[in-house]
Amino acid sequence: MIPRIQIQDTMDVDLSICSQIMLMKRYWSGLFALILVVVIGLTGCSNSPDNLTGDYRQDTLNVVNVLREALALPDDASDKVAVQAEARKKINEFAARYQRNTSVSGLSSFTTMRTALNSLAGHYSSYPNRPVPEKLKKRLEVEFKRVEAALKRGA
Repeated sequence: MIPRIQIQDTMDVDLSICSQIMLMKRYWSGLFALILVVVIGLTGCSNSPDNLTGDYRQDTLNVVNVLREALALPDDASDKVAVQAEARKKINEFAARYQRNTSVSGLSSFTTMRTALNSLAGHYSSYPNRPVPEKLKKRLEVEFKRVEAALKRGA
């Protein structure tokens, strides 16, 4: 009978250790989850990593200038790929920042700008290795001028 009690005591000790280990695992996994949520939350709430300032007028003019530079480059320019990549990045940043901003989404400058951005982005995604056609360049320049005029009017 004594060996049986020893086995029972050993089992009680083993169960106690197992329950403590399980509690520690639960504690550490909960703490890890909490830290992960806080880090992701703070990272998501921080300033966006884009190069836009948040001033719609200035950001729009900067994007127009970058796109004009990209369109003005000759087809055999050595940095054409890098400039086009920068133009795509600016298009995406502008769309991400202002697309859902109700204070600017109704402005004529914004709708015209989105039309121009969609046209150029569509060309870049459909024909990445082809130069931008002259017809599209002329249309984009007209739209850029409309955007600048609308910004001067405050629209």
